[in-house]
Amino acid sequence: MRLTIVAATGGIGSQLLTQAVEAGHEVTAVVRNPDRLPDAPIRTVVTDLTAADPAVLRSAVTGADAVLSGLGARSGAEAGVASHGTRAIVRAMQETAVRRIIAVSAASVGTVPSPRRPNPPRHNPGDGFFMRHLAAPMAKAAFRRHYDDLALMEDVLHDSDLDWTITRPPRLLNTRLKKTYRTAYEQNVRTGMFISRADVAHLMLDALDNPETIHHIIGIAY
Repeated sequence: MRLTIVAATGGIGSQLLTQAVEAGHEVTAVVRNPDRLPDAPIRTVVTDLTAADPAVLRSAVTGADAVLSGLGARSGAEAGVASHGTRAIVRAMQETAVRRIIAVSAASVGTVPSPRRPNPPRHNPGDGFFMRHLAAPMAKAAFRRHYDDLALMEDVLHDSDLDWTITRPPRLLNTRLKKTYRTAYEQNVRTGMFISRADVAHLMLDALDNPETIHHIIGIAY
């Protein structure tokens, strides 16, 4: 496949890039800093997704079979990049007739209000007692701006006419690829607390060939 990977030097994006190249896909990497890219047979497009050039984004997605986005804020100061950047990506895809996009959100976002969902459930139906009453409230307090941004990003995809899939991982680890993760549609994975960035990337790539994932949110965890 011809894949465009957005934020290809990030934690999940770099895993997407490595696994996509190893699988023989033709990859275009969209990055802010090309110096952080590995030596690999890829095409590179440089842009800052906080204020992306529409023409540059169109060139990045033209001819792609799918877009894979690992876009997200790395600090509170960057909060907003996921929603703003995804809005620009969606527009570029619509203008170039590219339909498939798979993006990363976060497990706690299902309980975060947004314009599309002003009254979300208090608890995610997949969460157990510990997640509901301790882990999730602590994460939301610590990363509120990040989650607000990701909730808006999800709205952008829901409101588009694209064939989107959203993945919602819990706490991310920098451990090896296991391929033994669990998934759950429209909710978090029961008792799932951790997942590696490598396995999130594996799920995203696997979803490319699974039409049943289109227009669904997928929880993932060990």
